[in-house]
Amino acid sequence: MTTARHLATIDDLRARPSGGSGGAPGFHLAELATSEDFWEDDGTRRALAEEQYEAERDGLAALLTARWGPPTELDLWPVLERSLAGESLPEPWSTLCAHTPELRLWRDGDRWIGLGVSQWDKELPLQLLALVTTVDPPDGP
Repeated sequence: MTTARHLATIDDLRARPSGGSGGAPGFHLAELATSEDFWEDDGTRRALAEEQYEAERDGLAALLTARWGPPTELDLWPVLERSLAGESLPEPWSTLCAHTPELRLWRDGDRWIGLGVSQWDKELPLQLLALVTTVDPPDGP
């Protein structure tokens, strides 16, 4: 079952030391699912895939809400604007804001657990992302 696999991945990320992935301290990021690309799409397949990925995110969010209570919804657009204006932001936030418009965030001890739907460009695949980080969000929720 996909949901069970996604929850297991999130639990695995939470169990790891906070050293980070790829040499980046303080966070782990995982692609839970990745769609096909949309190079030959008139927008129809992309819209359907976006609905599907948002529904998957929301279904996982319901299960995580049962664990940790209601999430904080973090709009990453203002973070992207700050980054584009030259402000130096910590990872994972500086990279996430470039391709993930919003995150659902839960606090568990010293860690933030996040879910988001990412897309670098309209022709590229969508990704359902899970984040575990000890780095507080910019202007934290």
